[in-house]
Amino acid sequence: MAKAEEYLRKPDWLKIKLNTNDSYKGLKKMMREKNLHTVCEEAKCPNIHECWAERKTATFMILGDVCTRGCRFCAVKTGLPTELDWQEPERVAESVEQMGLKHVVITAVARDDLKDGGAAVFAETVRAVRRRNPYCTIEVLPSDMMGIEENLKILMDARPNILNHNIETVRRLTPKVRARATYDRSLTFLQRAKEMHPDIPTKSSLMVGLGETKEEIIETMDDLRAHNVDIMTIGQYLQPTKKHLTVKKYYTPEEFAEFKEIAMSKGFSHCESGPLVRSSYHADEQVNEAQVLQEAKKFE
Repeated sequence: MAKAEEYLRKPDWLKIKLNTNDSYKGLKKMMREKNLHTVCEEAKCPNIHECWAERKTATFMILGDVCTRGCRFCAVKTGLPTELDWQEPERVAESVEQMGLKHVVITAVARDDLKDGGAAVFAETVRAVRRRNPYCTIEVLPSDMMGIEENLKILMDARPNILNHNIETVRRLTPKVRARATYDRSLTFLQRAKEMHPDIPTKSSLMVGLGETKEEIIETMDDLRAHNVDIMTIGQYLQPTKKHLTVKKYYTPEEFAEFKEIAMSKGFSHCESGPLVRSSYHADEQVNEAQVLQEAKKFE
């Protein structure tokens, strides 16, 4: 009986309206034909129907669909990857062109089996997308690449429009939630990215509902700002399967609105906060606001 009580019933505000229009179906078909993966599908994103139906932005997952890490919140497959496809960057670039995207997010499974953590393929994907789509903004969402500075430099020198690396959870819960990653390594990764290219906005995302306190959420905001992170997203953790961590709390829309207000008061250029918000949600709007702010700072 006690075990059954661990599973909280989803509140009404987490109900999703499915939109499987022709645009959504066409995009899904194209992904299969080009043998491409998206984090939208692999991580069971609740916003996939909205984003794919509008075709404003999409999140491509490169370097295969098998991750070397087994984080207890993530639905992506874990194992030993065998795929390293150097034709993948061009296929991603071609797909972005065919879709007419205004903004693309490029993420990847963690590839701890590779010396560079997949940085070279990541960087080439950025360059390939830009060659074919010069007016499309590019956001990258890598793992911590084992904390090796040279790996990050390979990626940053490709000059994405925005560098996103997710802190995921508060300091206390990191060992329980994330595999191999550490809270401080993620902060250092974000700060190094900013030091390498100060003009490129940095971004990080926090899941809530895993047992953190409000004070810990605010502490995470302070830590991110102390490491010069520009943009923050905050969303509700949703348990993908019974094998994953259970939800300890469902935050209300009003609580998410308060988190946004607090984050903005701390100096983030943008904060997207809501029950269904994920790292790439409204990513096109986030990067545009960050760029406007960067331009404004030049005249201060």
